[in-house]
Amino acid sequence: MTTIASYPDYPLHEAVFQKNIKSLSARLRNGCQVGTKDKHGNTALHLAVMTGHKECLHLLLAHGAPVKARNLQGWTALAEAVSYGDRLIISHLLKKLKIQSRESMNERRPMLVEALKKLRDFSMIIRWDFQSWVPLLSRVLPSDVCHIYKKGSSIRVDTTLIEFSDLKWQRGNISIIYDGDLLAENSFLVLDNENMAYQRMKYEGTDSEIEEEVDLLMSSDIMTATLPTTGIEFSRAQTGWIFREDRRETVGSFQAEFYEVSGVTIESRKRREHLSEEDIAKNKAVLESISKGTMLEESLNETIQKKSLAPPEKTSVTWEEYINAEPGKHPCLGRPIVSKETKKVYKAVVGMCEDFPMEIEDLLTILELFAPVRHISKLRDFIELKLPPGFPVKLDIPLFPTISAKVTFEDFQYHENISVALFQIPPGYQKNTKGFSGKKQ
Repeated sequence: MTTIASYPDYPLHEAVFQKNIKSLSARLRNGCQVGTKDKHGNTALHLAVMTGHKECLHLLLAHGAPVKARNLQGWTALAEAVSYGDRLIISHLLKKLKIQSRESMNERRPMLVEALKKLRDFSMIIRWDFQSWVPLLSRVLPSDVCHIYKKGSSIRVDTTLIEFSDLKWQRGNISIIYDGDLLAENSFLVLDNENMAYQRMKYEGTDSEIEEEVDLLMSSDIMTATLPTTGIEFSRAQTGWIFREDRRETVGSFQAEFYEVSGVTIESRKRREHLSEEDIAKNKAVLESISKGTMLEESLNETIQKKSLAPPEKTSVTWEEYINAEPGKHPCLGRPIVSKETKKVYKAVVGMCEDFPMEIEDLLTILELFAPVRHISKLRDFIELKLPPGFPVKLDIPLFPTISAKVTFEDFQYHENISVALFQIPPGYQKNTKGFSGKKQ
């Protein structure tokens, strides 16, 4: 957990800035909190990355420095590492991030499993319809009907979306099974129902998967997006041209009261100082092809091994200049930043049902278990907002700067006799050691 210290008490930051490894080591041993943020929101790990002080970086990571922590601009240490351009540093931070994600989940695991066991067994159907304000993009975006089954401490999710990020997705027919009674490292099972294969889900990923992810990071814009919760308001949606009345609809088998959501704004930032002109041109071509409803085949299959960039010039900024700068506006410490900021306002609607059998807190428990699935994590983030009374059976959620999703809870039923076989490896399925090969788009 990160904390905010008061200036000038940033001993770890100052030691990193001065590249004083002995002082840094001593201060860590004496109990200085490794996750403390300075007035700019940077942790000591941020500074170690931006200044290229590798010995400090490795020491901080060995003491559990949080890779996921964001500064006032929304950037993580991993984002700063991509800007710096050292392939080994990016790879090391990426591996550490995955390990820390696994450890965080394991810490919450007993509580989540206990909450799961208290729920009655059920089945649920959730429909996802993805849309975009980019011309023609909506017609090529995927949709998905997601089936969820719960029995005891086990959850099964059937989906046709293997992966979904900003402008790339991978289709397939998979089932993700979580078994709370198994050891943590074996609790997630993924079934490839098209190829009758299975594998255990690992947070860390193989070396080859890590290297592919590093290549993708080094050839793409660095992006961050935030959804400010302040300013979001809910008001009753109206229907009718002359005689206006509150909007009510049947969603599946549930009656819902609809609300308009105002103040939903995604603030996004992207940086590309690490990209070559060739990278920028290729990324632009991919975006244009998608917006026209097509996809460049070579952009899907071509993997280019990216080399480390030449390190940026060493900073001449002093510690005093850095720490005395206006919060969030310190002098550049690494590669000169090339950035762009945008704000997109979304018109969202949410349908709330006060008679839905499940409580929102129970849904949040289930969604947390599947947080590594990007669009499910976004749904959880939105539902955590202070919604109107009831359960959100239909809602619009922003996923990325260009894409939103309409999520509909089409069915929910309690069951007394859900088959145990749903949560086991089916007969005839073979272990898959190469990952799933669903259709990429």
